[in-house]
Amino acid sequence: MAGVLPDVLRPGLRVVFCGTAVGTASARAGAYYAGPGNVFWTTLHSIGLTPVRLSPVEFEQLLAFGIGLTDICKVLHGSDHEVGTGGFDVAGLEARIAAVEPANLAFNGKNAARGALDRRVDYGLQPERIGSAAVWVLPSTSGRARRYWDAGPWRELARACAES
Repeated sequence: MAGVLPDVLRPGLRVVFCGTAVGTASARAGAYYAGPGNVFWTTLHSIGLTPVRLSPVEFEQLLAFGIGLTDICKVLHGSDHEVGTGGFDVAGLEARIAAVEPANLAFNGKNAARGALDRRVDYGLQPERIGSAAVWVLPSTSGRARRYWDAGPWRELARACAES
């Protein structure tokens, strides 16, 4: 479907980041986290998960750093409000994660995490596991979620990734 990006997955990753769905700017650019106010790429570098700051079009290079990407909704694109929850494929997400067995699965924002875990969530490490992956909920890097931004949970994840 137009606007949906391919998963960036392989076995043995340190972390897979899961968003709700590809945003409008990302769909237009054909690259993850390409919105002008999105701090995903800057954050990955500033917390030490990547040794260089990648640009959105370099998203496939994340595999070299043990990082993967996916979304809980692989059939629609747009903002969380536009996408809703109708396209959420929890079973598909669980199957993708079980197939590649990353050490950590990190939801970029609460919306996808609520959909996958079927409950209210707080930021940080969660009690559940998906497949063998530890599950994290992180503040969204979207420019639209700026008022909720806190790099603290991202740093905690980076420390866990360094240990895995």
